[in-house]
Amino acid sequence: MLKLLDNPTNRGATAGDDDAVDGFGCDSRFSNAQSGLGCWGPGDGRVVAIFWTKIMSMMRANPMLLLSAAEDLAGIGSAIGVANSAAAAPTIGLVAAAGDEVSAAVAALFSTYAREYQELSTRISAFHDEFVRALTAGAGAYAGADAGNATPLSGLLNLINAPTQTLLARPLIGDGADGLPGQPGAPGGLLYGNGGNGGAGLPGMAGGHGGAAGLIGNGGAGGAGGVGGAGGSGGAGGWLFGNGGNGGAGGVATVAGANGGNGGNGGAGGWLFGNGGAGGAGGAGANGANGENPTPLAATDRATDGTPGNNGTPNGQNGIPGTDSTTDTQAGGTGGAGGNGSGGPGGDAKGGGGGHGGDGFGATAGTDGGVGGTGGDGEGGANAGMGGGRGEGGTGGNGGVGGGGARGGNGGNGGSGTGGAGGGTGTTAAGPGVGGAGGAGGNGGTGGGSGGTGGNGGHGSVGAPSDYSGAIGGAGGRGGNGGAGIAGGSGGHGGAGGAGGRGGLLFGVGGDGGLGGSGAFGGNGAMGGQGGTGGIGGNGSSSGEGTVGKGGSGGQGGDGGRGGAAGNGGNGGIGGDAGAGGLFGHAGSSGAGGQGANAGTPGTGGDFGIGGKGGSGFGGFLSIDGIDGADGNPGQLGATGVNGVNGAPGRPA
Repeated sequence: MLKLLDNPTNRGATAGDDDAVDGFGCDSRFSNAQSGLGCWGPGDGRVVAIFWTKIMSMMRANPMLLLSAAEDLAGIGSAIGVANSAAAAPTIGLVAAAGDEVSAAVAALFSTYAREYQELSTRISAFHDEFVRALTAGAGAYAGADAGNATPLSGLLNLINAPTQTLLARPLIGDGADGLPGQPGAPGGLLYGNGGNGGAGLPGMAGGHGGAAGLIGNGGAGGAGGVGGAGGSGGAGGWLFGNGGNGGAGGVATVAGANGGNGGNGGAGGWLFGNGGAGGAGGAGANGANGENPTPLAATDRATDGTPGNNGTPNGQNGIPGTDSTTDTQAGGTGGAGGNGSGGPGGDAKGGGGGHGGDGFGATAGTDGGVGGTGGDGEGGANAGMGGGRGEGGTGGNGGVGGGGARGGNGGNGGSGTGGAGGGTGTTAAGPGVGGAGGAGGNGGTGGGSGGTGGNGGHGSVGAPSDYSGAIGGAGGRGGNGGAGIAGGSGGHGGAGGAGGRGGLLFGVGGDGGLGGSGAFGGNGAMGGQGGTGGIGGNGSSSGEGTVGKGGSGGQGGDGGRGGAAGNGGNGGIGGDAGAGGLFGHAGSSGAGGQGANAGTPGTGGDFGIGGKGGSGFGGFLSIDGIDGADGNPGQLGATGVNGVNGAPGRPA
């Protein structure tokens, strides 16, 4: 803080003091913690000049900063001028609140203050504009002086550097040139100069190393690694004094599952004085590749057809004839029942013929002949074939022969032959069979009797399940299971952080270790394959006149494939080691390990297989197609991958 004082004679100082320059001076005797350095000017107490010997000798001018400050000041002055103009009209022409003298006096007072303020603002604005012009001119003068001095100095510097440049390819004074892509930076001057920065690496290449400094100077920074490449190491600081260059960052990996590049090591500080450079951060690994879906499986072959049904058994035997009457007036015996006929393969099994009625005897008028025997029941076809055709009732027995009548007596009418019972009702999968037809009436007895009326056909009995229906076709084969999805690839590991540079042997702080690169995400698992389509069911066999031929059921669809396992996340890179400090300096901080990445998403299960189509039925009165097969089950979700592990921190110095 600069404190302005009155004439030094009032403060115990004389014009002959060493701190007095042309009537101006500063003295520490007039300073304290609150007031800072005490300075004085002429006897009137005003400071009209800046003390070049006290202040300007310790200052350095930056033309660009001066120009920037001048622009800021011009903007401030313009804003203040706009505000003053806006406030002039309402404040100068203030109207009295009322018509009395007090109100008029108050308004006049404030208006007077407003006019005085505007006059003062005009003077300040003029001073402000002049100050801005002076500051702008000073910046231009400094810039011109720098440009004028640079031309002769550059020629002198080239003359000084020529011998060492020729002998050692290195200047004596000056900074080293920056390296081309992937190339190291040039070293700094032997006496004084900073090392050049290493060039950034091309894809897949490491960054260039920073150039080393000479006796005094800082090492160049290492170049960043290209895609997946390691960062370049920082250059060493000067032999006497200088900081080491920072290591370049490792390149980020782009190929699926590839590791990121390691960060470059920081350069060592100067041998005596200087801080070590910080290690470069490791590059991030690339995400793992996603799994691929498997090739779908083909559908299974068609199932074989069912076997044909067997034929029914032959027709039944005829019934036993009825016995003759032994008395004159006794009617002939009833004919025996016809044998039961089994249904043939699709044909009608006829019942056996009824037995003939017995002959009548007697002197009186002839009695009727015996009733014809009942025809045998036709049995239904056995199991497996189509239900047998209806068995016809047995033929009614012939009427009995009329007995020897008395004179004039007429022969009895022939007994009515009772028709054979109808064939049994054959039961099949579709329902009962048709009853057999009634037997034919018996012939009239001897003596002129009329032939009996044929009996009614018997009801067919309920047949057992038939062996002779059309066989059911074979079931279709089960579809194959879908293939498992391929597991996703593991994410790339993050690159290791670069080690911090060593501090100077005497004074210096060690460089901080670089951060480890982040691991990449694991790839997503692939979707499981679709299950195979079930096989088509076999066709039912053909049966002669059976009732039903049923097609085989379609095969069940295959289960979907299991989804692919998720890829493991990449591990974070190891943090860089801390650089060692000098004798009077501390070590740098260890680099933090990179963060491990999460695993990928498991693959979803494959779609279920479609069930096979049922086979077609053939033959018989009714053909039924087989039932379509059931769809397979969806595939299961793939296994979950493992998250990447966070990188370990670097080792302390």
